[in-house]
Amino acid sequence: MSNTVGSEHRVGNQPKFRLFRPILAGATLRDRLIACLGALAGITLTGLICGWFFGEGPHIPLIVAPMGASAVLIFAVPASPLAQPWSVIGGNTISAFMGVLAAHLIPDPVIAIGVGVSLAIAAMSLTRCLHPPGGAAALTALIGGPAVTSAGFLFPLFPVCVNSIILVTLGVVFHKISRRNYPHVPAPAPANTHGTTDLPAALRVGVRPEDVDAALEALNETLDIDRGDIDRLLRQVELQALARTQGDLTCGEVMSRDVVTIDVDGSAEEARHLLIHHNIRTLPVTDEAGRLAGTLGLRELTLQGHTDLERVMSEARTARPGDPVVGLVSDLTDGRTHAVVITEDDRTIRGIITQTDLLATVTRLLSAKGVAPKELVS
Repeated sequence: MSNTVGSEHRVGNQPKFRLFRPILAGATLRDRLIACLGALAGITLTGLICGWFFGEGPHIPLIVAPMGASAVLIFAVPASPLAQPWSVIGGNTISAFMGVLAAHLIPDPVIAIGVGVSLAIAAMSLTRCLHPPGGAAALTALIGGPAVTSAGFLFPLFPVCVNSIILVTLGVVFHKISRRNYPHVPAPAPANTHGTTDLPAALRVGVRPEDVDAALEALNETLDIDRGDIDRLLRQVELQALARTQGDLTCGEVMSRDVVTIDVDGSAEEARHLLIHHNIRTLPVTDEAGRLAGTLGLRELTLQGHTDLERVMSEARTARPGDPVVGLVSDLTDGRTHAVVITEDDRTIRGIITQTDLLATVTRLLSAKGVAPKELVS
C-alpha cells in the first residue's frame, strides 16, 4: 500500500511521519518547538525593551522586519555560522548602512535597491559577518517609508543595531537556560599533546582537514556549516559506522572488574605507590560514598605539586557497561586519555578499560572479520 499524507513511512529502520519532515539535518520536533518558544520570547522582549527605552509612536520603528528572519537563525539553527552574534549584529547594521548610503547616492529607486543589496553582500563578506536578513535590512533602509528616510544614517544604529544587540543577548540567555550551545564554538581539532611534529593519532588515518577542503572545492558549493564542524561530523560518522558494524561487544564484556582505586582522602605518596606497583597509568579516585570522583596519573601528581588528591585529580572519562566498546575509540586515541572508567548512572564504578584493552579487543574483532595482520599494521 502506498503512503498517504500524514501516514507513517520508514527511513532505514526508523519510523518517521510526514507531519514533521525537517529539511535541516539533525533537526527534531523538540528543537523546532524550542525555536518557536525562543522566537516568541526574543521578538516580544526586543520590542518591549525598545519601547521602554526609546518610547513608542508611528515615527519610531521599535523593531524592523529583518529581526524576524534573524530570530529564525538564532533560535532555529544556532550552530549556523550565519547565526552567530557578529553575523547578526554586524550583518544587519552594516547592511542597513549600505542601504542608506545607496539611497543618498542614487536618485533612481529601482537602481538604488539593487545596488544597496549588492553592496550589503559585499560588505558583509569582507567583514566576515554574512547574515541573510542583512539583505532585508538594506532593502528596508531604501523602501522603509518616511520614518526610515527621516532617520537617515541614524537608522542603522537605531533601531537596527539596537534591535540586533538585544535579540542576540536574549538568544544567548535563552539557549543558556535551554542548555544549548550559543554562540556556537566548533570543537577544537585533535592536537598533538606530546610536543613532537607528528600529527595526532586521530589525524594519521581516515578523514583529514585537507580532505574536507578538497571535497568542498570539488563540490563547488557553499555550505552553511563550519569547516571544523564538517570534520567533526565526518569523524563521528566513522565512529557510528564502526559501532554499527562492530557494536555487538559491550564495555561490560571487555572491562577489567578488579579496579585499583584510591579514596579522595588518600595521600599523594599512596597514589604514586599504587600507580607504580600495579603498573597502571590511570587511578580512579572515589568519594566518601565509594563513587567515582575523578582520576589520577603520575603526570597530575608530578606537575601539580599538591598533596591534596581532590585538588590534583582530573575529570574522569566514563562509559556505561552496555555501551559498545568501539565507542571508546575517540576517547582513548585523543593523546590524553589512557583509560575510561565504566560506571553506572550513579557513578558507581563497575570496571575500567585501558588503551591496551581496546587495542586487544579491536585486534580480535578484526581477526574475526578475516583481516590479515599485514592489513592491520598498514
